[in-house]
Amino acid sequence: MENFLEGNIAEASISLEEEVIRLLRERGFTITTAESCTGGMISSKLVNVSGASEVINMCLVTYSNDAKHKLLGVLEETLECFGAVSAETAYEMAKGALKFASADVALSVTGLAGPGGGTQEKPVGLVYIGCNVQGKIKVEKHIFAGNRLAVRESSALAALTLAKNCILEKGLVF
Repeated sequence: MENFLEGNIAEASISLEEEVIRLLRERGFTITTAESCTGGMISSKLVNVSGASEVINMCLVTYSNDAKHKLLGVLEETLECFGAVSAETAYEMAKGALKFASADVALSVTGLAGPGGGTQEKPVGLVYIGCNVQGKIKVEKHIFAGNRLAVRESSALAALTLAKNCILEKGLVF
């Protein structure tokens, strides 16, 4: 019983980003990020982990629509029809990032961190997160509460959680 408890305690002390890096390393995967509203916060969390350089190809902050289009291949039609903050854009960002970085896993985030810019249809706190694992893409919609920093931090944690779940493929339909 002692070993079981010790194992759980040790496991509980591992941060989410450490867990993601561990999973990537175990599978021989590389990761890239394409961040908009998080502005590099996801990649910052990942590089806090020792050994992250073994699994990170590159990380992109694609804040403008022009960057999303030119670097990630997000279609201009997608941006015009659905907007930068949309499931469609997050999907295309994750698809394009994987290809651009020649990675196994790509995380994309686009949203409204606030405090301004929200509308009734797209309120402040609305964030779309995409995860592409070797061509299988899942997009999640979130609405986070709080100030700009809180929305960005919640987005980064949700993105890392999505990456972990997609890598493990637990209960996810792609």
